Amino acid sequence: MTTRGGDGGTRKRMRDGTNGAPDGGKRPRVILPSRKLPDRNPQDTSAPARWLPSLGVIFSIAVLAVLAAWMIAPGVFAPDALAQDVTRGGLPALSPGHILGTDALGRDVLKLIIAGTRSALIGPVCIAVGSLAIGLVFGSIAGWYGGPADWVISRYADLTLSMPSLLIAIVAAGIIGGGYWVSVAVMIVLYSPFDIRLVRSAVIQQKGKPYIESALLLRLGAARILAKHIFPNIIMIVFVNFFLNIAYGLVSMSSLSYLGLGVAPGAADWGRQLSDGKAILFDNPASALGAGAAIVVAAIAVNVVGNYLMEKKGL
Repeated sequence: MTTRGGDGGTRKRMRDGTNGAPDGGKRPRVILPSRKLPDRNPQDTSAPARWLPSLGVIFSIAVLAVLAAWMIAPGVFAPDALAQDVTRGGLPALSPGHILGTDALGRDVLKLIIAGTRSALIGPVCIAVGSLAIGLVFGSIAGWYGGPADWVISRYADLTLSMPSLLIAIVAAGIIGGGYWVSVAVMIVLYSPFDIRLVRSAVIQQKGKPYIESALLLRLGAARILAKHIFPNIIMIVFVNFFLNIAYGLVSMSSLSYLGLGVAPGAADWGRQLSDGKAILFDNPASALGAGAAIVVAAIAVNVVGNYLMEKKGL
């Protein structure tokens, strides 16, 4: 009886599919881990979309390319830009043979803008290069050696930054006697503290890293460490600031030329052209507005390209 009862229970369990297992005999369900895609970080600079320039950046690069061509060879794009014809002075825009009209001396406004590109941009580029050179030298000394050298250089930078740069340039140009390159030299001195402080902070940040400590253990000289190890790691930050200095230098030099302290009267320069255009503002507004628009577009294009480089490198 017991055996038959056991056989019946066994058959019942087999029909139920339990097979006498302690957990009910049911086959365990295997759950495979789901394949979850990694979340995309919107701040990831390696994303392909962030490396593609926008239309604004492409347009700004095209503007800078055109301005560079005008600056290098103004005579090719605007021959006889300074040729005067007083009888045709003050012609309005869209006059025959003069898209933007003429100034008070009968000179073509568009040709003056093209010819004035060299005077308007060569100074700001020199200001940015000179300020960069001073910043690399004195900023590296202050950041690497520290101590009294750092204190003296930092106090010089703080003192210079506390002064109104444009006002100091006006006073210096007026005392020395004006002139284009005098204004450029003054602006280089006044712009250099920005680069000095930038390079100093970047050098201090790099100086404490392991690869610099390894170079010191190899008894490499300070000049070699700065030139071959630190400068390559900070050059992009300095390069972005270089573009900003060009934009600020453009506005400053145009302001000095507008006040009559940058270039000689009658020269092709955007600031001077903006000043001269006031006399015929009601006859030909394009004489002043064209030069003003050139200053604004050039400054914006430089800033857009510099900002793009900064975002591209994740600075």
